Amino acid sequence: MEWVLVIILGVMIGSFLNVVILRTPRDESISFPASHCMSCNTPLRAWHNIPLLSWLFLRGKCAFCGVKISIQYPIIEALSGLIFLFAALKFGINFQAFGIAMVFAFLLALSVIDFRYKMVPDSLNLSALTFAIFSVATMGEFVTHFTNALLLAGGFSLLRFYLSYAIKKEAMGEADIMIAATMGAVLGIKLALVAVFLSAILALPALLLTRTEDEESEQLPFIPFLAIATWIVLMFNAEIALYLEALYG
Repeated sequence: MEWVLVIILGVMIGSFLNVVILRTPRDESISFPASHCMSCNTPLRAWHNIPLLSWLFLRGKCAFCGVKISIQYPIIEALSGLIFLFAALKFGINFQAFGIAMVFAFLLALSVIDFRYKMVPDSLNLSALTFAIFSVATMGEFVTHFTNALLLAGGFSLLRFYLSYAIKKEAMGEADIMIAATMGAVLGIKLALVAVFLSAILALPALLLTRTEDEESEQLPFIPFLAIATWIVLMFNAEIALYLEALYG
């Protein structure tokens, strides 16, 4: 029963994420007005807002005007539910698991916004970083998370200056530095570097498939790949740590 409650909590957070994804890029309040159809602007009833179930019952269409509701809504809710479930399975049902789940919930929202709008809202980025630093069981872990976040942020800042100077244009944005800090807090230095390397591998096929002579093709959203890589490394952190120890001693 407790695992069902964890999934329900995750799905409810996913429903909130859909509001954040829709309204934040438009600089709209996430609280007001109440949920409404984006086509006919009719306020939704309570039973139209049940995560996952409402979309299924309505067959993916607005109850008032019949316009199709994006499948993004149930996908985000389902993914959020899975994030919370696997975080709880990994760390137990505790504050640390909740904090880690919230980190990846915000990274999920950031990934969708980065993919759709090519933007990274600071409010969500800082929220992910804050949860990453505070998702601890002891005060000692808090100090470690905070230190690792600072080290990764500083390292990426230095790398940014060197690369920008070498290629004569902006190599990475400030948002990438905050994402690096989040990765450092969640994974630690060594595993965060593994995640960065893995994200580059994951992004390479997409970059090759989308690359054209058009300059826009170079603007591949990278946060989704960083988020996926960070999740993979976290889920298999023990195995990866053992491999690194066997490889480098």
